[in-house]
Amino acid sequence: MPTLGSDVLMEYQRFSLYNSPYTAHDSGCAIDLYPQPGETTAHSPVAGTVLDTQRVRAPETPYTSAHDHLLLLDTGASIARLLHVDPAIEPGNFVAVGDPIGTFVRAGFFDPWVDDHIHLGFRPPDADPYRASGSLPIDVDVPLRALAWDGTGRVVERGETYVVLDRPEHPDPGACFVGVDAGSDTGSSVLDGGCPHYAGGGRLGVDVTVSDGTTEDVSVASAHVGSADGRSVQWDDIELRANGTPITGLSFFLSRDSFGVKLICPDARFEVGEHITIGIRHAD
Repeated sequence: MPTLGSDVLMEYQRFSLYNSPYTAHDSGCAIDLYPQPGETTAHSPVAGTVLDTQRVRAPETPYTSAHDHLLLLDTGASIARLLHVDPAIEPGNFVAVGDPIGTFVRAGFFDPWVDDHIHLGFRPPDADPYRASGSLPIDVDVPLRALAWDGTGRVVERGETYVVLDRPEHPDPGACFVGVDAGSDTGSSVLDGGCPHYAGGGRLGVDVTVSDGTTEDVSVASAHVGSADGRSVQWDDIELRANGTPITGLSFFLSRDSFGVKLICPDARFEVGEHITIGIRHAD
């Protein structure tokens, strides 16, 4: 299983293995790496020789580019697939970890509430590198800390389709990655994914395996929201409200420098400074 350690992950503001609707992220077989806000140059999270770069067509949206780019690197142990970067590298180039490889591209694969990032996946060396399905599960070897959240917070950031709350707060910015506690029965694990607006999500933690055949309850703000089999989480059919107003979902991820739950709410407006209380109930 390809593993990304602290030497790579600590260079990014946050990461997610499950917060995507695309099958490449099923079972945590891809990771999205988010740079510091405002950073436009993408740096390579892997070392290897460039095999190919291709422009690929993306879904049409009014807010993104019609094209994306696929970069293939031979790492020796596997083929790395990178997306969302307009490449400044060519086939035959050797790239070290941290080398600049191009500029970020905001393509039609992005939902409107998603920030710029590098998508990274790995294929076995003997597999078709142009296909996303069949990619290898990715492990992360970095300190993680699960934060309890009571479903409340004040709005500190507002976009057209989302708001970010000030809770739960990162207890030690820069020292480790944190996320919302999954509320599982055994051990401490961190939630990852879009709940419930993406079909499934995940949880990460020291004692969490890819799949062990054991189902555990997953809860948020003391409410049952799904079931976990190993790392993979299947959300329940739930409805979310913020101060009584329906919202699309909660965005869970791992963050290094600051933290706060992200509410996906394209059809609702909340103001900076407004106190929010999340209600979770199962759909009829």
